[in-house]
Amino acid sequence: MSVPKSKPARVPGGRLGRDLRILLHLLRGQPKDGDQQARLEAFYAPQAGHYDAFRDRLLHGREQLISDLQARLPQTGAHVIELGGGTGRNLEFFGPQLESFSQVTLVDLCPALLEQARQKFAGRPQVRIIEADATRWQPQQPADAVYCAYSLTMMPDWRAALDNAITMLKPGGILGVVDFYVSAARPPSDQVRHSALARWFWPHWFAHDGVHPTPEHLAALRARFPEHQFSEARAPVPYLPGFSVPYYCFIGRRV
Repeated sequence: MSVPKSKPARVPGGRLGRDLRILLHLLRGQPKDGDQQARLEAFYAPQAGHYDAFRDRLLHGREQLISDLQARLPQTGAHVIELGGGTGRNLEFFGPQLESFSQVTLVDLCPALLEQARQKFAGRPQVRIIEADATRWQPQQPADAVYCAYSLTMMPDWRAALDNAITMLKPGGILGVVDFYVSAARPPSDQVRHSALARWFWPHWFAHDGVHPTPEHLAALRARFPEHQFSEARAPVPYLPGFSVPYYCFIGRRV
């Protein structure tokens, strides 16, 4: 008498299935062992193939940042650098203008995310994908613009990364940042003051995944770039109805 073979467990498909797998990794959190690159790879490698689809609903303000950069870049021949660029999703927001750049460099530490970027831009010779530490890597030629999109909060030595980014810029070059943050208890008069609950909740919520929103980033940016503009907003969080996370967009010019 033959024994019927058991059917393999069905893996949920479609967006919900992909989201469930992403959420599982988020709940597990970023490993605590190993150096920064090892932690990033362990956390993001299982998510890499579905990273963009989920983050498009979480990481707001990136298109605004790219639009602000585009308005300030030369029409042709610009040199642009993204630090912590991951899969290269943010480069896609430049649209056709990407073809007019003389050089675009995407720098990140996570091999699995960089592999996604290499696949996307394999036919774009002006796009260079570099596996390197944003606190130490330097381009051969200064850049017209350097930007960080939801990466500064993930850099343990973010001050070193910020200082390094400034040295990459030409005089008059542009630094752009969009990222999560929380306000200080007594912020400057032209900034939003978040509630005590928000100032406590979001740093604790994101720290589990190696993301550290803080008022110090925006304060440091404003201090380093006297000529700047910024905006603040809040964004919905997938599968957390009623919750909205604060973020900012910043553009500063190196004098």
